[in-house]
Amino acid sequence: MNLLFRTSHWLNKISFSMAAFLLIYILCHILLEISLRMFGMSTYVLDEFVGYAVATMTFLALGYSLEQGSLIRVNAIIDRIPEYRRWLLDFVTSTIAAAFFSWLGLIWWTTVSRNFIRGTTSQSLAATPLWIPQGLVLTGIFVLCLTLLVRSLSLAIYHQPTQYGDR
Repeated sequence: MNLLFRTSHWLNKISFSMAAFLLIYILCHILLEISLRMFGMSTYVLDEFVGYAVATMTFLALGYSLEQGSLIRVNAIIDRIPEYRRWLLDFVTSTIAAAFFSWLGLIWWTTVSRNFIRGTTSQSLAATPLWIPQGLVLTGIFVLCLTLLVRSLSLAIYHQPTQYGDR
């Protein structure tokens, strides 16, 4: 069980690092585009690549954000439940979220595999194979599902979410 917790934590750190790298990439690409346009030139793919990066960055960072408790919570209901029973609501919502994102991941996998088999590309100058950015989003969905599963298991066994020492 501890191996599963550590693996999830490790994957979340890697995914978060990739998301941070994508944020730096977005900044650099925008600055490059601004500089090029001052000389009447362009990369012609700014909106496409930045769009892919934003979608990928969002999903890659979700698992880490959940693990660190950085996602927004609505405490209107949680505050009305006694402290010693809150883990149960957290368990139910984490399990439902894991089921939902697993279903979403299955649908997304179908799309990614179909685009890979068909060789579908974007309709831009770059002709980006669509399975690449979609596959990166799928990776983020997988990491989030694993994080939700680990959270649900931790809540079921220990009645509290997994704690990590480097918070």
